[in-house]
Amino acid sequence: MIKKILIANRGEIACRVIKTAQKMGILTVAIYSDADRNSLHRLIADESVYIGPAPSAESYLVIDNILAAIKKTGADAVHPGYGFLSENAAFAKALDKEGVTFIGPPVAAITAMGDKIASKKLAEKANVSTVPGHTEAVRDPEDAVQIAKDIGYPVMLKASAGGGGKGMRLARNDEECRDGLERAVNEAKSSFGDDRVFVEKYIGEPRHIEIQIIADKHGNTVYMGERECSIQRRHQKVLEEAPSPFLDEAMRQAMGKQAVALAKAVDYYSAGTVEFIVDDKKNFFFLEMNTRLQVEHPVTELITGQDLVELMIKVAANEELPFGQDDVKLNGWALEARVYAEDPFRNFLPSIGRLVRYQSPQETHHVRVDTGVTEGGEISIYYDPMIAKLITFGADRTEAIQHMRTALDSYYIRGVNHNIGFLSALIAHSRFQSGNITTNFIDEEYPDGFHPQDLPAEDPIIQVIVAASIHHAYQQRAASISGQVAGHGREFDDTWVVVTKDGHHPVTVRKMTNGYSVIVDGTTHEFQTDWQPGEPLLRGNLADDENLVFQVERENIAYRLTHGGSQDDVLVLSPAHAELNALMPVKVPPDTSKLLLSPMPGLLISLAVAEGQEVKAGEELAVIEAMKMENVLRAERDAVVSSIKATTGESLMVDQVIMDFE
Repeated sequence: MIKKILIANRGEIACRVIKTAQKMGILTVAIYSDADRNSLHRLIADESVYIGPAPSAESYLVIDNILAAIKKTGADAVHPGYGFLSENAAFAKALDKEGVTFIGPPVAAITAMGDKIASKKLAEKANVSTVPGHTEAVRDPEDAVQIAKDIGYPVMLKASAGGGGKGMRLARNDEECRDGLERAVNEAKSSFGDDRVFVEKYIGEPRHIEIQIIADKHGNTVYMGERECSIQRRHQKVLEEAPSPFLDEAMRQAMGKQAVALAKAVDYYSAGTVEFIVDDKKNFFFLEMNTRLQVEHPVTELITGQDLVELMIKVAANEELPFGQDDVKLNGWALEARVYAEDPFRNFLPSIGRLVRYQSPQETHHVRVDTGVTEGGEISIYYDPMIAKLITFGADRTEAIQHMRTALDSYYIRGVNHNIGFLSALIAHSRFQSGNITTNFIDEEYPDGFHPQDLPAEDPIIQVIVAASIHHAYQQRAASISGQVAGHGREFDDTWVVVTKDGHHPVTVRKMTNGYSVIVDGTTHEFQTDWQPGEPLLRGNLADDENLVFQVERENIAYRLTHGGSQDDVLVLSPAHAELNALMPVKVPPDTSKLLLSPMPGLLISLAVAEGQEVKAGEELAVIEAMKMENVLRAERDAVVSSIKATTGESLMVDQVIMDFE
């Protein structure tokens, strides 16, 4: 029996493991760094231990510190979560030496599958389909170019110890191959301490589909369906779903059997995921095996009814699987959206800071929220900027999507930038809704980045009705203030002009028992809502559009409304004030065209130019590291560097001037 589990992780996944362990009556231990002193995972665990400074290389990645925490607390098992040491064979070996149960696979399997070069060779021996490529580490840029030419462009440069999109670069020609190798090597060394990179053929029109497996120590291995993970940005998954809209039962079985065969080839036990790349003709090729719990595991849990963390714990305790392959049934549909602290309108740059307001959607049978943050918490520069995973479930894909749209509208976050608008746009996109997706989806649909005009278009009249109803509620409250002299109470007119980005809309509003009657352009709309002034979320129903959710704030004299990912400031004015408002001049933003601004908080790791130097469009200017990813800043046009305002090694703030141009 396992009595106390130390979770060798932080944030969302630590909280996720703690919840299941506590449900099973098992005590839990959290570890934390300086940056996580007030984190949620530390607060909900039964006890916690400090393990070092904020940088993960000095805390969450230091095996000796974690072993000391185990001895201090008497934990008899460790769950590694994902990332950090979850696929580190040396860590698993150290635990075994100390007689501590590792809630994961055997060391030999971690070693074999953790090396992408070795795992590919093993897959070939197990008769698992593999991507054409060169299964040896490249020596230098020229070696990489020669290998790429032999394979044929385009190719993928991939870190042998990689994962999570780090240490990966797509190369279409020699120049991209040389530059991509440098970035891949640097990221691989920084993230994994292993700078080996190999080359494989890039598959066109690919889908990323993975198979979840679970195996025990008694020789039983089953696959639990697939997950569609094709919606990616920079090789990082953004939206996942289960099952895949692309697979049929025959293909599911074929992929599942290969995943099981690979697991058996390394005597695997515990939860694991075999990732495949699938082309448009339904040919599938092995990519890698992740010997840990995946970020997107909740969608599998919702459609199978199984708790994967619970199964991992039971397997680690030498129990047999409570079901066989024939018992695995896929019911319904599940979607997962990764909510990140990042700015979609600034090329998805990480956003750090305090969560001034944080209210997640209410969890129901259809909505699940896995998070590691609370209101008042801080998103740090030191770790992944994930705020939460939002998961929805429905009887079919259409229902799951509808629940996701409503849940995204209900996610109230202030203090940091976030990607909820982008997620709303993806969910509403006709191509996504049709299931016609590949890993190129985001690049193809948003080739110039994500912009406000890319947000889903909606009927502007809905915004007018909501704003008019909100204004009536505020006016009615003001008119009902106590202490008024009898016969001289405040009255208000109920005919106004709603000013939106689409124009001026005259309205007349009447209060009803269950909401408001709003006349717009001669048409009467009955809006049902019990919203009260000051509440951040307004929920209501219109005759043709049920379950509307708007986020509401007052910004000076405007109502700031957020819905469907769009955030708009709406004015509700008297007719006379509306006429005057139309004459107001528009403020022109400052000219920053001659400045190179830091687009994110991060570390300036290199400058490629000097003062007085001429640069050409596309030429590298600087490299900033943030969240262990290297971001290259390039010249937008031909120019001459006037002065350098920052130094290598300096920690930059967002919008800090790095250099200016003549």
